[in-house]
Amino acid sequence: MNRQRPIILGIVGDSAAGKTTITQGLVNVLGADRVTHVCTDDYHKYDRKERAERGITPLHPDCNYMDVIELHLERMHYGQPILKPKYQHSTGTLVRPEYVRPTQFVIVEGLLGFTTPVMRQFYDVKVYLDPPEEMRKIWKIKRDTTKRGYTTEQVLAEMERREPDSRDFIRPQKKLADIIVRFLPPDGVIPPPPGRNLDVQLVLRPTIPHPDLSYLMDAEHPDSGIRLRLGRDDGRPVDFLEMDGDVASRHARELEDAIWQHLPDLRPISDDLFGGYTDQGEKRHSSPLALTQLLIAYHLLRKYKDLSQLPFATPVAALSRLESVPSSPSSHVAPSPNIGLIPRAGVR
Repeated sequence: MNRQRPIILGIVGDSAAGKTTITQGLVNVLGADRVTHVCTDDYHKYDRKERAERGITPLHPDCNYMDVIELHLERMHYGQPILKPKYQHSTGTLVRPEYVRPTQFVIVEGLLGFTTPVMRQFYDVKVYLDPPEEMRKIWKIKRDTTKRGYTTEQVLAEMERREPDSRDFIRPQKKLADIIVRFLPPDGVIPPPPGRNLDVQLVLRPTIPHPDLSYLMDAEHPDSGIRLRLGRDDGRPVDFLEMDGDVASRHARELEDAIWQHLPDLRPISDDLFGGYTDQGEKRHSSPLALTQLLIAYHLLRKYKDLSQLPFATPVAALSRLESVPSSPSSHVAPSPNIGLIPRAGVR
């Protein structure tokens, strides 16, 4: 069974880790008509008022329909539409669901995307965003006070209340990612100097093949602002690709051009369409952010070109639920093995 299927990217990170910023640039690079964007935070069981009454945070799996996320990931993997729940962050309410049909690329971002083995098997590439906690706190205060109606004191209190769930359920997903993205303040100074772009460190794990960028590292110019080195992360050998926030435009352009050459299905686009972020109401461009988005796009396109060799995952989510449905002694009808099941097409 070698028909095309969507390529699914998972982006996971704690609240205000930068998931939406990364995603928007990827949509622009790949083309909005080719990308479907799904947020797993829409699968909350309770609205903001109900969570407060129950004393539960949205970071806890029990606060989310994890089984429905599994089923919807499975359907999108097979190119089938879903009726996705919708959570309105600005009001903290659950609103009308929306019909979503997967396109060539599906970006699934949120808090708990890598939590279960069933969910993980449907991703082609897994990315975890891992900013320093002090940096994330600044981002969260800025976002939640300007877009979600909170005060600074409320944001800080909520972060403290969420910390046990962040520790137990969000951060452990980092070890399951293929790529870890760390935006870091220059020289470790938080908050960073005004107008200064953040540095980036990409941890490239050998769970997926990465492009060979070693030829770009000019040993005669160690201060170019770009470094590629071998190291270990969580006890495993990895590559660390690092770029300074103030990297010279010439060096940044060389690296971006090299990655574009690995993307034959795409034409280079204007800098104002990717690598962008907002700082104090002003839109700015970050070369480290642009590099990160291009590298992730490379992996998605590489997977897409290899579709004929990519088997479908086993449809375990739906099948496991058939086994758990209790039978009614008064009205039991044995299900036909050919009704409503997706044919098994191979195991990755």
